[in-house]
Amino acid sequence: MCTVDRKTKGYIGGWIQAIGTVLSAISSTSSLRIGEEQSENLNLIGNLLQASGSALAADSEKEPTLSKIGNEIQAIGNSLEVGAVLLTEGTVQDELVIKGDLLQALGAASAFADNWDSIPSEEALLSLYGNLLGVIGNSLQAISGIFELEGEKRQHLNSIGSWIQAIGGVLSALSSSVETLP
Repeated sequence: MCTVDRKTKGYIGGWIQAIGTVLSAISSTSSLRIGEEQSENLNLIGNLLQASGSALAADSEKEPTLSKIGNEIQAIGNSLEVGAVLLTEGTVQDELVIKGDLLQALGAASAFADNWDSIPSEEALLSLYGNLLGVIGNSLQAISGIFELEGEKRQHLNSIGSWIQAIGGVLSALSSSVETLP
């Protein structure tokens, strides 16, 4: 049986999560003219990857930290969105997606707080900015969902939030690369 050390697990989890955020961002970009079914499938795959990556990243940390808890909360948020898409429709689905986005923002805020007082380094800076962008991006997506529940279309706000989150995901993945790679 092959075992993977914690740093490698965190590295792999970070990049799986980043790939998931990019796929979800692509799915929310209306200018790409992806069909509705393909967009929903891409978003579903993106959220599955984000949940898996966050879970791996959380599992890579031995001790309980705000980053570990944050990754666990983000995995729950993404899982909630997956369940919403697969199991519900209409207003219930929209409300669950909003809650999933808010949980992801809370998870990123927890990880941000954990890095706030860390020793200045390239890794800490990338993680700090990555998590801050995660908070902002997920919050914008939740706000977009709330507007949609009220009957206002805010697809561009959702897309902007998705891309901000994706950039944050890539920065966070890069922070684990700085730590892992020689």
